[in-house]
Amino acid sequence: MRVSLFFIVFLTTATAFAQNLKKEVLIIGTMHVVPKIVKHSYKPLLKVALKYRPEAIYIERPMPNDEISWTYLKDGWSDAYKQFYKLSDSLKKYHQVSPKILEVLLRKETATLSQQELDTLITSFAYMRNYANYEFYRYVKKYGIKGSKKPLRNEDEDLSYKLALLLGIRTLFNMDDQQTNKEYHLAWRGCLKVGASNGDNMLNNKLNKQDYNRSILPALLGRLGKHTNKLASLQRMHQLNSFRYVLHQNEACTLATRYWDERNERMAQNIVSQLTAHNYTKSVVVVGAGHVIGLKNELQKQYPDLVIRLVAD
Repeated sequence: MRVSLFFIVFLTTATAFAQNLKKEVLIIGTMHVVPKIVKHSYKPLLKVALKYRPEAIYIERPMPNDEISWTYLKDGWSDAYKQFYKLSDSLKKYHQVSPKILEVLLRKETATLSQQELDTLITSFAYMRNYANYEFYRYVKKYGIKGSKKPLRNEDEDLSYKLALLLGIRTLFNMDDQQTNKEYHLAWRGCLKVGASNGDNMLNNKLNKQDYNRSILPALLGRLGKHTNKLASLQRMHQLNSFRYVLHQNEACTLATRYWDERNERMAQNIVSQLTAHNYTKSVVVVGAGHVIGLKNELQKQYPDLVIRLVAD
């Protein structure tokens, strides 16, 4: 009876502890594709992410079920997205995915997957329109479980995918939203057109020049990634991307700010919906540096109990 009572107390305490354990995310701002001269820029950020030891990785790729974003992207700005959508659309007409087989393969150690099994995963994720994992397993098939020996100069291959392989993480989470990307860029052009005559473009140029000049030395020292994640750098990019530097408000600039903020809001919703659906305690979000401040603010609004960390913390 004493043993039974002990286990009841133990299980009750353990359950309460698990429920009270706060979830947290580390947001890492990226430079997307970096020039060859600073091709190793993602190494320091990979070290930061490895030290954090996340259980889940979120990357800036569209949600599989986001029909509004994919309706735009299938004929949009990215050739890679257009080709992927075409492949996914064709697979849905004649291919079938076995959830059981997929579950079995994802339980296996990545190193033990055969070429045929990797092809099954790649095809399955393409069918499900899951771009993050489609590209992840294509990377694994091409470079193996140690990843590319040479830097490929972008955040997915040099940071997110390598992090997943080093930590034994089997799948990545999509979290991007591009529902109003077209409208944002139209408003962007309109804002710059107006800014040419009222002096706001001079402020834009000043901030961009400041951002460039202050990144030169860190870039030469191999610290571009760390510099990009300094709070001052993140604030400057937030101002530029959301057009909050504008002194003379007009319809185009106001719309650009609105579309940028709404995109961050929906990205946060995508993260929160998946955070709450899984039991992972620590997650990393890999996103363009210009989104970090807006995304942090939105996550705080939508998930007040979430602990949010930045690289500069």
